[in-house]
Amino acid sequence: MVLPVTDSPPDTDVPEVNRASWSSRAGALLVDVLPGAAVIVTTGLLALASPADGWARWAFTGVAAVALFATAVNRLVLPVATGWTLGRALCGIAVRDGAGTGTGAVGIGRLAVRELAHLLDTLSVFVGWLWPLWDRRRRTFADMLARTEVLVVERPARNMRRLVALVLVVAALVCAAAAGVGYLAVYQHERAVDAARAQIDEQGPRIVEQMLSYSADTMAADFARAQGLTTDTYREQLIAQQQAAQKAGIKSNEYWAVSHAVLTDPPVTPDQASMLLAMQGQRGDDPKTLKFITATVRVDFDRASDGRWQVANLTVLKKPQMNPAGQ
Repeated sequence: MVLPVTDSPPDTDVPEVNRASWSSRAGALLVDVLPGAAVIVTTGLLALASPADGWARWAFTGVAAVALFATAVNRLVLPVATGWTLGRALCGIAVRDGAGTGTGAVGIGRLAVRELAHLLDTLSVFVGWLWPLWDRRRRTFADMLARTEVLVVERPARNMRRLVALVLVVAALVCAAAAGVGYLAVYQHERAVDAARAQIDEQGPRIVEQMLSYSADTMAADFARAQGLTTDTYREQLIAQQQAAQKAGIKSNEYWAVSHAVLTDPPVTPDQASMLLAMQGQRGDDPKTLKFITATVRVDFDRASDGRWQVANLTVLKKPQMNPAGQ
């Protein structure tokens, strides 16, 4: 028995697969990632360098978060919504399901897995990124794990070169603006901190000496001058100490700083600083009963609205030791 032979038409439903070249994939990745990465790195570094309690840190962090979100939308959402990312549309390529003919769409979940799997491409000393150069299906390690392929497809009708150029220009402008704001917020802040440290190093010991020293002949004026060297919150405590000294019958008290150091904990700011001082002095009016004093104190300073440094707090770390004259 002989069966009739008929010509079967070719299967026209199976499309031809044209896999993307390594150069087109690299170009698309740069367009997708470079603008956002430039903004994130620039603003992230500026955020770290900004004062912890300043507005600049929050502003830079917010811009970096927006750039990260925009990059994620471009890489994960747009391929599902439009079939493209910005870079792939420019290069005429798209990520497709690697099973079968490799023409199926890929969802957000698998795209997210693919993005995370690119860590393997990087951690393998970038071998994974180069794997498409010799792989028959031109896949990276991430493609193998996510079962995806990158194919050559027809570009969208929209002028993608103009759109990509616009995105790159906007990213460059954001980086330039962030650098300018960073100069004002970070560099000038550091200059202000350096100036404050130098001022406290010079003025701090003199302020403490004048606040603690007084004599019997000019006691009222000396006390008033000392009160003017303190903040409103510390002034009441100083007045109480002055009244206690008067009740104790102390007529003269003179201090001078023999050594000092500006503290770094807490850090110096343009309006606040702390200092450690080793003090020596003498107390009394009669040379026969004169007593010499040594003490170690920590002093916190605040800058007043008129720019003057004032004592915000004084803590005695080593209680005054008094020795009679000649000992």
